[in-house]
Amino acid sequence: MPTIAAQIFQTLADRIAQGDVAPGQKLEEKALADEFGVSRTPVREALRELGARGLIEINPRRGGVVARISVPQLADMLEAECELEATCARLAAQRLTAVEREQLYDLHRRCAEAVKAKDLEGYLAANRDFHDHICRGAHNTTIAAMAVDLRARLAPFRQRQAGTIEARMQQSLDEHQGIVDAIRANDARTAFDAMCAHNARLSAGVMRLFSESMLAS
Repeated sequence: MPTIAAQIFQTLADRIAQGDVAPGQKLEEKALADEFGVSRTPVREALRELGARGLIEINPRRGGVVARISVPQLADMLEAECELEATCARLAAQRLTAVEREQLYDLHRRCAEAVKAKDLEGYLAANRDFHDHICRGAHNTTIAAMAVDLRARLAPFRQRQAGTIEARMQQSLDEHQGIVDAIRANDARTAFDAMCAHNARLSAGVMRLFSESMLAS
């Protein structure tokens, strides 16, 4: 998406994830274009992306309606993501080429440098690339696409943790180290378990925040 559309998407995704716009609420193109001071084109592109991620239901030529996502539905998606990414890690341990392994180590070093510098934005970017690289490293197009798609759909809910991620970056980095060590040793079983445990911890935080927002609404 172009930059303006991406910014609008992120703002709206954050509002949905934080409960600032309720399920069933309309997101009208004209009203949003007026709010952001843009034409309808970037708004339409942002709404299309929200629809692709299952956050809204598109209403052609008008806008969209915020989807109703329940606690069980979010838990279901998080569980699926956990299993898919763990499977990707298992396959990556068996299938990554020498070049791809070096690229993974470089991404892990980027994460470490960001933690040392207390660079939250840099860490989030390196973390995203780290996970995406492992998904691609599974060398199974179907599984990787499903995992990446779920990560994209869940990103707004994970983003809600951004305020507390800084305090947990070192823990996340240590967990990444376990994943990297298992892949380096071609230990598929341990790679699966390490990724599963890593994502399960993160998912628990997402569920806690989402459940609290649902109780407060």
